[in-house]
Amino acid sequence: MSDQTVTAGSSPVSSPEGWGYWAQVAARAAADRLGRDTTIIDVGDVISVTDYFVITSGNTARQVRAIAEEVEEQLMILGGPKSLRVEGRDDHRWVLVDFGGFVVHILNEESRAFYDLERLWSDCPRITWDPS
Repeated sequence: MSDQTVTAGSSPVSSPEGWGYWAQVAARAAADRLGRDTTIIDVGDVISVTDYFVITSGNTARQVRAIAEEVEEQLMILGGPKSLRVEGRDDHRWVLVDFGGFVVHILNEESRAFYDLERLWSDCPRITWDPS
């Protein structure tokens, strides 16, 4: 995947930072809705379907839904990529928002502890980001 051009709807959007920049925007959007322990993992060298995972959690199904909506809304407002698909909206235990170059995982606390994605991807580098 190219790290220089992302697609917002049907028009290309360029950013010097590429997918990593938009993953950080998504992480900040999650933080705005009080997403807990938000982490960005660089998985691009390990899997070919995406470059980054953004992992965060909410305390309730309502908060998980609010985080997912905020991530999509902030990326749209800022001219970022549009989500390609969203899964898990039926029960809001684990919502996955796929933007192509990065995937946002929003889990409730129980699901996050059970699946422990950070442990699964512990050999991949973490990306430092500023929540403000």
